[in-house]
This record gives sequence, C-alpha cells and structure tokens, in this order.
Amino acid sequence: MPDIFLSYSREDQARAKLFAEAFQTQGFDVWWDVGLRTGEAYDEVTETALRTAKAVVVLWSKKSVQSRWVRAEATLADRNKTLVPCMIEPCERPIMFELTQTAELGHWQGDAGDSAWRSFLSDVYRFVAKGGPVVVLAPASAAPAAVSAPVVQAAAQGGKPHGVRPSVAILPFTNRSTERADEVFAGGMGEDIASALSLGRGLKVISQGATAAYRKNTSDLRTIGQELGAKYMLEGNVRRVGASLRVTAQLVEADNGAILWTQKFDRPLAELAELQEELVSEVAANLGVQIQKVEMERALRKPGDITAWEAVMRSWAAYARLTPESVAVAVAEARRAVSLAPDYAIARATLSMGLSIQHQQTGYREKLLIDEAIQHAEAALKLNPNHATVLFLVVNAFGNAKRFAEALPLAERAVELNPSLIDARQALAICLNHFERYEEALVQLAEGDRLSPRAFQQVLSLGHRCWALYGLGRLDEALAVVTQYVRLDPSFRYALMTHPVFLWALGRMAEAQEAIRRVRTAEPREGLDYWVGLARGCYMSETMFQSYSRHFIAAWNATPLEAGA
Repeated sequence: MPDIFLSYSREDQARAKLFAEAFQTQGFDVWWDVGLRTGEAYDEVTETALRTAKAVVVLWSKKSVQSRWVRAEATLADRNKTLVPCMIEPCERPIMFELTQTAELGHWQGDAGDSAWRSFLSDVYRFVAKGGPVVVLAPASAAPAAVSAPVVQAAAQGGKPHGVRPSVAILPFTNRSTERADEVFAGGMGEDIASALSLGRGLKVISQGATAAYRKNTSDLRTIGQELGAKYMLEGNVRRVGASLRVTAQLVEADNGAILWTQKFDRPLAELAELQEELVSEVAANLGVQIQKVEMERALRKPGDITAWEAVMRSWAAYARLTPESVAVAVAEARRAVSLAPDYAIARATLSMGLSIQHQQTGYREKLLIDEAIQHAEAALKLNPNHATVLFLVVNAFGNAKRFAEALPLAERAVELNPSLIDARQALAICLNHFERYEEALVQLAEGDRLSPRAFQQVLSLGHRCWALYGLGRLDEALAVVTQYVRLDPSFRYALMTHPVFLWALGRMAEAQEAIRRVRTAEPREGLDYWVGLARGCYMSETMFQSYSRHFIAAWNATPLEAGA
C-alpha cells in the first residue's frame, strides 16, 4: 500500500514531480503514474494504488479540473476519506469539492521551509498516520534549504508501526578520474542504484533529490545521516584502472560511521555501455543482501519490544537452516509479525511460506497447515500484489500446495519487478523445474548467484540446480552439486534423500547404500513411505518423481537394516 497517491493532469507533470520528490524526501512511499511499467494495465494498477493509498493528494489546476481521470480519482478518494487536495494554480474546482478544505500552494516551488507547504505536509501526515503513531514534524531549520529531513517520529504510546523499514541514502558517487564521460557515469550510478534498490526487500530508499545537496561534501557522514533520517548510507566512487572502470561502493552505518561492507566492481571500458545496467544490478543486489544481514542480526539481538519488521527479520533468519526446529521458530516469529500488523503483506506472506514448509516437513500429512498457508498467501496478495518479496514468498507456498499454474506467473512477475533479487530468481527456477524447463531454470539460478554471490540464500540454489541437471540427464554434475549441498548442510532432508538417488542412477551402489543409512539415521522412526511421500510433495514434475522414486526405492530395498533398527 502506498502512503500517498498523487493525482494530477499530465500537463502539470513538472509540478507533480516537485511534490513527489518532496514527499519521498520526507520518507513517504509515493505512487504516481510515471512509475508504470511497460505492459502493465493502466486502469488496474492505478485503481489498486488509488484504493489502497492512505492519502490521495489531488493537485487542482486549470487542466486537472477538466480531466475526467483526476475528477474520478478525487471522487473515489473523497468517498474513502483519503482526499487531501491542494491548488497549484487559481481555478474553479468541481462544485462537489468547493466545500473541502484545500491548501493554496500555487506559489510553492519546492522550498522545504515554506509555511504553507509545512502546514499542508502536516495534513498529509495526519492522513498517513491515521490510527497509527503520533507524528511530530521537526522545525524547518533542521535541514538545509534544499533538503527536508524525513523526521517522522512515533510517540512511545503510539503503538508499533508495522512498516518500520530500514532507510538507506545513496550518496552521489564521486569521479576520481579526469575524464568528463566518467563524471556523467558517476552521476548516473547513484540514481540507477537508488532506483534498483527501491525494488528490494522493503527498504526505504531516500530520494536522489534529497541526497544531491551533499554532492560536494560527504565528509561528515554522521551529520548527513541525521539530516536525511537515514539508517544506512552508500557512498562510492569510479576511477579508471588500466583498460577497466572500477566502481567502489561501501555501506556505512549512519549513527557511528562504521563501514559495514565494501566491494569493488570492475568492467572493461570497451564494453561499459553494454554492461552498465548489469553493473547497477550487481551493486544493488549486493547492497540489499548486506543490509538484510545486518537487519536480521540486529533483530535477533534485540531482547524485547519487537516491531513487525523485526519479527519478520527474525523469521527470515530462522528459515536459513530449514530444520523442523528452526522452521517452527520462523513460523512463531511470523505469527508475531501478523499479530502486530495484520495488514502487513510481507508478514502474511512470510507466515504462508513457513506454514507450507511445515506441511512439507510432515510428509504432507497435515492438511490444516497448508490450508492456513494458502489463506495467508491469498491475503498477502490482496494487500500488496506488486511487491517482489511478497510474490516470491507466496510462490513458495503455492508450490508446496501444488498450485504451480498460479505460482509461475507470480514468479515471473517477481523477477520482472526486481531482477536483482536472488529469491525471486530461485522462486522462478522452482516453477520452471516443475514444468521441466530445466535449461531456463539453470539460467535463473546462475543469474541470481552472480548478482548475490554472498547471499545466505545461495545455498538453496544448489538444491534447485541439482534437480535441473538431473532432469537434463547430466548426472555427474547433479551428483557433484548435491554432494556439495550435503557437505554444507548435513541435516537437510531433501539433500540427504537426493544423494542416494543420484548415486544409484550412476551405478555406484555401495555409496548409494551408505547414503541411505545416513537418511535412516536422520529420521530413525520413519520408513520408506515417509520419504517417498516427501519426494512426491516436492517441486518436481510427475515424470521426474517416477524416476526419482524408482532409484530411491531400489537403493532403500538394497540396504539392509542395521542391527537393532
């Protein structure tokens, strides 16, 4: 749900941009139609944003009062009690809106300290925070004239905001070479990274309009962080190294200036124009993963007073091991997030995935688990159907429910929305494997691993990759991958039960029998039916399941029970 839906006439787009950037500087999520992507249905996307926005800011002008779209948007907002209108030039408003209190901002050109603007901003805050935390505006002098600090402060008695997200400011990249072309490239890097990162895991990215004021002065990062209201900052530079252009980026903690992560990215100068988009995606993917790691570690250390966002972070951290015990913790944390914020789509989607994994780990015996998982998945999609994180979480739940026909377009949409998100790539690979599109699955997994080479989720790529290789008949490669998986996580059931299958298929009978013994040791109370049932519930196609189960059953039956077992 966007905080603000901006309604305006196309002829007023330049003025609308002033408002959009000013609101984003204050930390709001702003929807306006310049963000529509090619192929999106204008009416559907617009209506969804309009109906879910907490405040609908209508910019009345001589052109907008004549626009049937603006009139319709204002009418619906008035009906939903989300209308916050203002005049950007003298005009006669539609008669039904004449009695609605309307701000006069015809003179306003972006001055953050303007009294009429700040009065209007207070009205917007009240709508966005309705039913939530108390909002206090900082004095206009708290930030430079070109920047207005995002200083929304929740009073202690105001309750826990469900959308508490880490904010990151992408500072202007500096050019350390003497080439004018590199100056242009450096300027574009910050803007492109901010755009790519804003599609990530619920991060709040402070607009480039706010950070531009610090282009020539980034020496005092702590002060800059306070003025921008940023929890993290990314600073970087570009310079020539031989025949390559090197981009260096580092993530800094705003409170104390500590460097949390730094990395160099090199690209050949001759290919830079073709590789620029790829470079931006790689930097954004790495940055998103690093912030997520830091947020999870902090949430795990926090002793109490957990917000919904922090509960989600704790849940994601628990999912990393995928043992029954860790998944139980993940589900408990996701339930806490949902109880704190029932309308928080990421919390609902996180819970849906956890419940579906629990259903999977019981050998698909507990139908109530998957029924509840789907209820939360569908609720998450209604709350936010255009968020890549929500989509990839729901894809996992739908996959465990064998609803792959519904899961595939959601996975494709997740990758379209955020191509640099490794989880979205993995979710799409799951669906492609199920439909025996193995080569395409390998492409998605390779791209996800390239973009996020240090992501904790990368280990999951091994499982999806070994199935794609097995489906293509590349058994030696599949065995090498699953062997690596077992080595990295000896307790993971799906890796354990896959290992003997590949060994048996390659005629390595004695090794397959030893692998079956490890399977039995992992679950000594479970028999053959349990493991075959577990396999049937996996993401594999029916053809692959028949091949898999034939090899597994043969290896199981050929392995004598240990004495006393």
